[in-house]
Amino acid sequence: MKSEVQVAVIGGGIVGASVLYWLAKMGWTDSILLERRELTSGSTWHSAGNTTYFGPYPAMTKLFAGSIRTYLQAEKESGQSVSFHQTGSLRLAATERELTLFHTYKPRYDELGIPFHVRTPEEVAALHPLLDVSGIFGAAHTPTDGHVDPTGTTQALALAARKLGATVERHCPVAALARDAGHWVIETANGTVRASNVVVATSFWAREMLLPLGLNLPVYATQHQEVITQSIPGLEALDHEVPAWRDSYMSGSVRQEAKGVLAGVYEAEPKFWALDGIPEDFKEDLFPPELDRIMPHLERLIERMPSFGEAGIKVVNNGPMCWTPDGLPMLGPMSDQDGLWLATGFNVGIGTGGGSAEFLAHWMTTGSPPFDLGNVHADRFGNEMSREAALTAIRDVYAVGYELPNRF
Repeated sequence: MKSEVQVAVIGGGIVGASVLYWLAKMGWTDSILLERRELTSGSTWHSAGNTTYFGPYPAMTKLFAGSIRTYLQAEKESGQSVSFHQTGSLRLAATERELTLFHTYKPRYDELGIPFHVRTPEEVAALHPLLDVSGIFGAAHTPTDGHVDPTGTTQALALAARKLGATVERHCPVAALARDAGHWVIETANGTVRASNVVVATSFWAREMLLPLGLNLPVYATQHQEVITQSIPGLEALDHEVPAWRDSYMSGSVRQEAKGVLAGVYEAEPKFWALDGIPEDFKEDLFPPELDRIMPHLERLIERMPSFGEAGIKVVNNGPMCWTPDGLPMLGPMSDQDGLWLATGFNVGIGTGGGSAEFLAHWMTTGSPPFDLGNVHADRFGNEMSREAALTAIRDVYAVGYELPNRF
């Protein structure tokens, strides 16, 4: 293992692998990724893998778009498939307000060159024949959305980065991080690494990793459940995948998985996990299913898609998901810690990870960000937010689910 590098990326999920890839693409090949176990072993491996161009904020939309481009680019350069399924997606308008907002979004998407359509209920039914559209006012349709395989995509990014000269160290847990003589000293199970720059891309581990430096990151984990069904006859009868769909009424998203569906919802009250620290023996673990907590949302899902109620449940994935007080990632330099960069706090790591990594790598290699993205700056919360205040804010933003802000 290298003992001195220009940059060390800590964390081998989709975000860390994306950062390593983009740093190497931009010329910083003297870089190393340190992963405590296997790539994706935090929360990436059990994610739904959804990719979308739909975002309520213009700058964030650039991160969504950059992510899809990043993954397809890494696939081409590495030879490793990311299994991208371009199904398109629908954002259902549960209210007239949402439909009006969709119409106001369209000019901005046209400006960004992203296909975006506002569909009538009849058009929605034609696109997704299993949906009951009687309770909707229409939908936003982004036809170039889809989903990727999270593990294959992370492997593609790591392989492409290695081909450019970067290094990946698996089974290399970080024990300590400290500043010494103008460098960062990283103590690992496999030896010591000195780096001019460090990127912390450790999701819900970031808080306790940086506490010894006197940094108080309001990053906490919640449990998040996704249900995968058995095959549904209506999907078996089709020769193509139907679009994914998201809905504020049931506060969740649904996409096709083989000939069944994968559904994830945001309940009104999140269940936090490991508030006092991530267990040392935590591996690629899932929690016991708690379907009672999300049953009201599943009942609303059945209203929208009656065939869901007739399908057997094959798998329930209940795993940790990372949150910040405003639901947005922490991305960029820590202003009082020279050479320390954050890429953490993602609750949609697949959706924005690749684009966020490109944004961060540009900032690191050129000295300035490629565009203004102040709402994700790494130190925007300061250093004094209490746990109680952070958890209250996370509860509020989590409960919003798929509700849209009034302004784009």
